[in-house]
Amino acid sequence: MIKGVDLNINTPLGHQIGLTVFKPKTSNNKSIIISSATGVLQHYYFKFSTYFAELGYTVYTFDYSGIGRSNKNKSQLKQNKLNIKDWGENDQASVIAYAQSKNPLHKTILITHSIGGQLLAFNKNIRQLDAIITVASQSGYWKHWKGFERFKMLTFWYVLIPWLTPLFGYFPAKKLRLFENLPKDMVYQWQRWGKHKNYMLSEFDFNQLQFKNYKKNILVLSFPNDEYASKSSVNWLAEQFINASINRRHILPEELNTPDIGHFGFFRNQFKNSLWKMTHRWIENYS
Repeated sequence: MIKGVDLNINTPLGHQIGLTVFKPKTSNNKSIIISSATGVLQHYYFKFSTYFAELGYTVYTFDYSGIGRSNKNKSQLKQNKLNIKDWGENDQASVIAYAQSKNPLHKTILITHSIGGQLLAFNKNIRQLDAIITVASQSGYWKHWKGFERFKMLTFWYVLIPWLTPLFGYFPAKKLRLFENLPKDMVYQWQRWGKHKNYMLSEFDFNQLQFKNYKKNILVLSFPNDEYASKSSVNWLAEQFINASINRRHILPEELNTPDIGHFGFFRNQFKNSLWKMTHRWIENYS
């Protein structure tokens, strides 16, 4: 089995990013970069990464600033001044630059999970990507949900973040058993967007963002019963890539003979013979 190699890379903002590289025995001259969901450690994507490395891809995973190997301790987290824009403009963009510096002849495919797709709005290296796959990447505007899920989103934006973040100096997501703890400036920006139907466009003019600069293929995936990424919220983000060729797929569990997929299922080993194989075929055809 191929094992990842850990390293750190420097970024323009002066902090280091914890990166893991999965190198194939025989390269197919393609690199995959995985951009994580909010507060999800890169380790979650290791089985998926190993699968693709065994197919010949060079695969990179990383943690955003303030999370996992890109954060030393809670004291450093409290001092972290980065926001979502920085995660895209600095962190995600730096990993793309690093991967391409190491393999300049490779085609580069970015696979985003949840907020990873939102970061593309600020990624100055978006033009350098040969293909993008977004997995449950979405708007966080609370009205994209219905029923109890809408109530949960409202509670998150209007109660949990504004009450708990000042108390701890960061958002204590681990205490709530949600995900990893988050930097305060990042979570405050996230909260501001989540209250508005235009999400990030409530703070930035569309012409300031990078969406329009991507003109190649995107595979946009979503799944029913996803409490973090409703179908309409995923549609909203996909619609921002106005010059891309979009392949939109809302995959039903019954298509895969499984009771559920949800927000995190795509990267689980149980789908390697279905969703992972489909992903590989799409990359081979469209990158």
